[in-house]
Amino acid sequence: MDDRLRISDAERDRAAAELGEHYAQGRITTEEHAERLDRIWAARTRGELAPVFADLPGHQGPGAAAPARRPAYRAPGPPWRRSLPAPVLGLFVVLLALTIATHKPVLVVGLLVLVVLARRRSRGRRWSGRQE
Repeated sequence: MDDRLRISDAERDRAAAELGEHYAQGRITTEEHAERLDRIWAARTRGELAPVFADLPGHQGPGAAAPARRPAYRAPGPPWRRSLPAPVLGLFVVLLALTIATHKPVLVVGLLVLVVLARRRSRGRRWSGRQE
């Protein structure tokens, strides 16, 4: 790779993430991490970025493909979002529109139906042993 090639924001982001891994593993101190991050964000070429990782193991360089990583843990969303499928949410929107247009409590009846459907769906999952 040519050290004179300019790097992109995505390459800087990958380098910052890699540096964060080194910091998390205790290879560099907080001060070193902050200093090296400043150098990463200021770097314009691969040659300016290389010294940041010179004393750290496993650096592929900013132009290399990002290593395969485990997906980050993602906490489940709010309960209403986990338990209601898209068609049910669509029905909710229609009921809301009808309630607004007619000034009648169609939404209240519809919400009761949605709650019953959601509870039945979540119970069925629990009983069948499947997990989301």
